[in-house]
Amino acid sequence: MTESVTPVTFPPAFLWGAATSAYQIEGAVREDGRTPSIWDTFSHTPGKTAGGDTGDIAVDHYHRYRDDVAMMADLSLNAYRFSVSWSRVQPTGRGPAVQRGLDFYRRLVDELLAKGIKPAITLYHWDLPQELEDAGGWTERDTAFRFAEYAGIMGEALGDRVEQWITLNEPWCSAFLGYCSGVHAPGRTDQAAALRAAHHLNLAHGLSASALRAVMPARNTVAVSLNSSVVRTVSQDPADLAAARKIDDLANGIFHGPMLHGAYPETLLEATSSITDWSCVQPGDLETIHQPLDALGLNYYTPALVSAASDTDGPRADGHGESSYSPWPGADDVTFHQTPGDRTEMGWTIDPTGLHELIMRYNREAPGLPLYVTENGAAYDDKPDAEGRVHDPERIAYLHGHLSAVRRAIADGADVRGYYLWSLMDNFEWAYGYEKRFGAVYVDYTTLARTPKSSALWYAGAARTGELPPVQD
Repeated sequence: MTESVTPVTFPPAFLWGAATSAYQIEGAVREDGRTPSIWDTFSHTPGKTAGGDTGDIAVDHYHRYRDDVAMMADLSLNAYRFSVSWSRVQPTGRGPAVQRGLDFYRRLVDELLAKGIKPAITLYHWDLPQELEDAGGWTERDTAFRFAEYAGIMGEALGDRVEQWITLNEPWCSAFLGYCSGVHAPGRTDQAAALRAAHHLNLAHGLSASALRAVMPARNTVAVSLNSSVVRTVSQDPADLAAARKIDDLANGIFHGPMLHGAYPETLLEATSSITDWSCVQPGDLETIHQPLDALGLNYYTPALVSAASDTDGPRADGHGESSYSPWPGADDVTFHQTPGDRTEMGWTIDPTGLHELIMRYNREAPGLPLYVTENGAAYDDKPDAEGRVHDPERIAYLHGHLSAVRRAIADGADVRGYYLWSLMDNFEWAYGYEKRFGAVYVDYTTLARTPKSSALWYAGAARTGELPPVQD
């Protein structure tokens, strides 16, 4: 039975893309001069990832990129967002580039352009060179300057062919899952260190934006991808509203405050004053961070539901992995609740209204700034049938709902110019290893064969026509 819906049609110039990240798909971790990143070290540490899984091979995109790009073309994608492995280009995180590492990305970009697919480069998707972490990582100010140097190298190498550039992917995860809760690399659990890391990531964004613009054509765009949270409260009680404000500051304001407005929220500084004096913010830093953006990337999966903590509260439900340490410094008086509704295999509630809400918020926060949904997708327990086909109707319904929310936001006046499905194909899902499948393309982890799922074919239809196909039961 076909659901009867009004056709949902997108503007002709809308970008229909998919997204990946280097450590999750490339493999070849010891080839052509690449050295370990923090995720190599973390995944090889017993107990840190499900099943002891690592990205050593991942889905072998490093050797199979031509076939993967051909697959993107077959799926009618006109955009592809990928990240660069910093330690493949700059093995120690400083000094001259390794040309063999750069050459891989040159070949990948050339292949994409030959197929009519617009590349979008993310410079940092969590894989800090281990040598920089050994020197203190993102808790050290120098890391931001090393990142700007790396950005300049990439801009010089590919700025003539790649127009869309993203400095950081989800700096919240880098700072708070990596340095506060410890469920992501480098696995540290220090609240003050996490807040310093957040500031240095912000500084890295500002410095790298300047470095890119110094070496690239003026037509190129510089953006950042934020996993900003949609924070809702269980009631309008003043204590619950204060809890939501605290989480909104830690999830959103800590990054978009300096990036978009040139200042950290005063309420954030007050709430964390017992943890840090914010002396890491040096004169001139906020001006450096507050670079004009050409676009803003928004990553969305599920909303957050919070209240003020009480003695009867159960376990936290903030959806950020298993850890005895909270990723929210200074927010011990806040409780997260499971939002109602159907859930994905990650346990995340499916709520497309949150994506509409998020887009419209940033339409107000940064009026006139073009927006992209740079990640959105769902994990399901996908399995091939007897004929080898992979049917995933749940993902089709998820995509239809969220893309419809994007279209509503456009109708409501938001300048949303593209959507990048997470993810192109199944891959290494960080601490969850290979247990969670986000891909529109199924990967057999034994043979590494790729099989487009029914959701990939559905999404190809949308990309080809600019109109969402109907949802099948």
